[in-house]
Amino acid sequence: MVAKDSQVFISRVIGLPIVDAAGDQVGRVKDVVCYLRTDGKAPRVKGLVVELFARARIFMPIIRVRDITPNQVAILGQVDTRKFQRRESEILVAADLFDRSIERTNRTKILDVSMHQVRNREWELLSVALRTTTGVGRFGLGGRTPPKVVGWREIPELILKTGRTAAHLVAEFSDMKAADVARELHDLEPESLAAVVDALDDETLAEAIEELPEDEQIELISQMDTARAADILSEMDPDDAADLIKDLPQDVAEDLLQRMEPEDASDVRRLLVYEEFTAGGMMTPEPIILDTGATVAEALAHAREESLTPALASMVFVTRPPLETPSGRYVGAVHFQRLLREPPTTLVVNMLDDNLEPLHPQAPLAQVSRFLATYNMVVAPVVNDDGALVGAVTVDDVLDHMLPDDWRGDQMDRPATEVNHGAL
Repeated sequence: MVAKDSQVFISRVIGLPIVDAAGDQVGRVKDVVCYLRTDGKAPRVKGLVVELFARARIFMPIIRVRDITPNQVAILGQVDTRKFQRRESEILVAADLFDRSIERTNRTKILDVSMHQVRNREWELLSVALRTTTGVGRFGLGGRTPPKVVGWREIPELILKTGRTAAHLVAEFSDMKAADVARELHDLEPESLAAVVDALDDETLAEAIEELPEDEQIELISQMDTARAADILSEMDPDDAADLIKDLPQDVAEDLLQRMEPEDASDVRRLLVYEEFTAGGMMTPEPIILDTGATVAEALAHAREESLTPALASMVFVTRPPLETPSGRYVGAVHFQRLLREPPTTLVVNMLDDNLEPLHPQAPLAQVSRFLATYNMVVAPVVNDDGALVGAVTVDDVLDHMLPDDWRGDQMDRPATEVNHGAL
């Protein structure tokens, strides 16, 4: 495992095999994607460009990278095979920076760039290796000085110029919460909004759209070309994507579903069969699901996954195979706090909450909210008539449906200080 603050030179990462959790090679690293930031902050690494065996190039978020060694890059989770599409605000380190001159004389060029891990699975650029040609050397050839390593701040290409361009706004958004990005999008003029939406990466834009009022969600999705809109919907939480698709014309909705990644579209289609104000209509189909042989250590490893919301991470569910919704027979659930109190080798199946009855997909909002309040829970299992776990409904899902229809729009119109202090 790469130690925090130890630097990794990117030339040594390019060409390394990418291996999944099972140890199987899925491709090779072709480049590193980063973006500039405001206020003198170091450029942040966004992810890797990975070439699959079929020669297709995809994007691998840096948060999915578990470990970088001299021999390989290990990743977590499934590989998204959608073709990599570069955004205007992104820098490809090898393609854009390697061999680039940084002086008018063209004598000093970038040899390499290093990155370091500043927090768990969060990387930033650290330094740049330079080489200078000194003029005419032996045999009439240019002489070279030994490589010199400098900080990233000494490279003009890595410092964001002042202004309010789309690239500048995207850089500002990089350190904002999704709700704050949504507020910024809400306040932009149409022309600036279109430029920023085009420059934003799919994940950031999807998270921001989830925080916008419904009418603005529909307007933004409707203005995108179909392929980009489908990519955004694939990045959204399935329950939020389903809510949005329900409000689109039927032919448009079906076209988008056809263009989405098959697995993502399948999750959304299963949610669309339920009424909106039911457990099935509010749930997410992607809770933590373990088999009966899983241990506490395995359960905690799943709960640490950064992509999970705190609510979803607060409980693990045990089922028979298959372990994806709709699962095999639902066995029970274990609270996160109980996991913390037991030895790592203990089987989770021996720790089930025997007093917790699951919700039915058709359970109405009132029943779901009473259930969570009665048992002091933030997430609850949803099990169908066949005994299969079909998802989990969280307290934030319930709040989204209990608040007035225009509550997001009301938040957009309030000063940020009021919202941040909890005013509703």
